Amino acid sequence: MATNDSTYLRVADGFSQTLATVQESEWDNPTPCDQWDASELVAHVVATHQRVYSMVNQNGIDELNDDATLLEQWKVVNETLKRALNDPTLANAPVRARAGEQPFSALVEGLLMIDTLCHTWDLARAVNANESLDGAAVAIAYEKLTEMGDAIRVPGGFKDAITSLPTADPQTQFLNFTGRAV
Repeated sequence: MATNDSTYLRVADGFSQTLATVQESEWDNPTPCDQWDASELVAHVVATHQRVYSMVNQNGIDELNDDATLLEQWKVVNETLKRALNDPTLANAPVRARAGEQPFSALVEGLLMIDTLCHTWDLARAVNANESLDGAAVAIAYEKLTEMGDAIRVPGGFKDAITSLPTADPQTQFLNFTGRAV
């Protein structure tokens, strides 16, 4: 179940804060994800949250309106995931993931948190917003990813790692490991 110290919830709040800075003229800005501009990146984050939630509710997110703005869509999926994490039945529901069966909350606190963390930085870079990420989340994400090694480098996953300078800070090391040039 979600608590005030949930890494995912802090990361999702950081994404919300970055998303709130996007100006109308910036939605077409390119992102570090070669295939997406800012609007496509946010649409991906929304779709990923929908897909993860559908693992515990096959009906998906009823309140999601395709005609809503990306900011409105994000608010709906964000609130839905928060409610799911606070629902013991959903939070503890077993789901199948690449790493095998695990509780829904573990998937959210793991891969969904990491995906959202990376894309927070991508969006910030695209719109010249504050690129600082939650330091504790970066440490957790980096540890989880390095444990997975090159298994994260699959189609639709992460690019090849970039070697960090010896003086690189933890955020840069994490981003470089995901294939992002800082």
